[in-house]
Amino acid sequence: MLLLGFFGLSAISFLSRIKVREERIRQDYVSRDGVLQKLRSTIYTSGTHVRDFLLDSSDLRAKEDRRQFLESKLQIESAIAEYQTLIRPNEREPFRELSQGLVAYLKAIEPVLDWSESERHARAPAFMQDELLPRRMSALRLADRVQQITEAQSEASSAAVSVLLSSFRVKLLVLLVLTVLGGTALAGITLWWLLRLEHESQLRFTEVISAQQELKRLSAELVSAQEGERRRISRELHDEVGQVLSAIMLGLGNLRSAVREGNVDEAFRQLQHVEEMTQRNASVVRNISLLLRPTMLDDLGLLPALRWLAREASRTGSMAVDIMAEPFVDDLPDEHRTCIFRIVQETVRNAARHSGAHQVRIYIAERIEEKNASLRLSVQDDGKGFDPSQETGLGILGMQERVLRLGGTLEVNSKSGRGTIVTFELPLPAGHPSSPVDNSSGEHSSASEFQDTRPLRTA
Repeated sequence: MLLLGFFGLSAISFLSRIKVREERIRQDYVSRDGVLQKLRSTIYTSGTHVRDFLLDSSDLRAKEDRRQFLESKLQIESAIAEYQTLIRPNEREPFRELSQGLVAYLKAIEPVLDWSESERHARAPAFMQDELLPRRMSALRLADRVQQITEAQSEASSAAVSVLLSSFRVKLLVLLVLTVLGGTALAGITLWWLLRLEHESQLRFTEVISAQQELKRLSAELVSAQEGERRRISRELHDEVGQVLSAIMLGLGNLRSAVREGNVDEAFRQLQHVEEMTQRNASVVRNISLLLRPTMLDDLGLLPALRWLAREASRTGSMAVDIMAEPFVDDLPDEHRTCIFRIVQETVRNAARHSGAHQVRIYIAERIEEKNASLRLSVQDDGKGFDPSQETGLGILGMQERVLRLGGTLEVNSKSGRGTIVTFELPLPAGHPSSPVDNSSGEHSSASEFQDTRPLRTA
């Protein structure tokens, strides 16, 4: 790649120089050739004006021819001055002869411009034959000579460019050979390395296939779980909130009828009935809202939200949920609180739905080491247990994703008939009020300090 890059840059630079040089040669040739062509044309037309001046019988036309010749004279002098700036060393002598010839040509014609009509008729044929035509032809031959020198110089410059192109082709061939040799060596090394990695790639391919199949299965389970959650929320809204709102609307209709009839007792009774249903509906909506996102998690902190979750789980089911928490600083970021709450919520819900557990214990401890601090939680149940290596579902994978995203670790320990322990640890963020304690053990608390980390046995 380096050789190719160097070769490309060299080629572009060299071709640019050649292009600039060719353009300079072309512009120089075009400019000098244009001046010479203009000079030759003006010399020829000046002789024509002088001839017409001598042959015209009308003084008016003769004056016009005289004026045109004087303009041609000025153009000749301007062209000589312009070409003087473009002249090259080997053109100095031919151009000097051309300038002298043109000066002599113009001086020979100047006296003729003052001739009268009779003088023009008498002396014109001899002047044109002896002076005008020979001097004009001599000037044109000198201009042609300068033109030939200019063309020869242009051809010499083109030949020099051709020599440069030939040397460039040689350099190109050398660089091409070096590039081919380097590419061959690189291809050999690459082939050896690819053969070395081929076996590894085959193993990775098998893992990728199994991972894709697992992703498809998890995607189907995720869609099913989302639909089930939506179905449950929709059913609760329809069965609870919808029916209560319908009853409230009916009660308001009865209240309006009682007010119209002037039945105060019936109106108060309907009003009390509507008030009770409104309170009941508010309680249902509050419960649904708390299940989706408990406000106390944001208002009061993590520990009150977990205690509320334990009370609700114990109140709505036959499973007792206890929380055993060591003192810790509940000043965690929102994403840490949400992660801990959702994992505990998912674990308690799995214990209630699948394990048939009668008792669940939640242990919380703050772990402080010499250089960092973390929060460690353990959720234990006395259910029927399962094999984590064979029965990992979407819920456990979701918990693992939440913990890994925050840099923590999660472990599921379960055996058939011995219950389940879900333990996870989250590092506390920088700037948390907890600080490392310098003691002989290097730790403030650890998993071994939990009161009981063994699975609860089924009663």
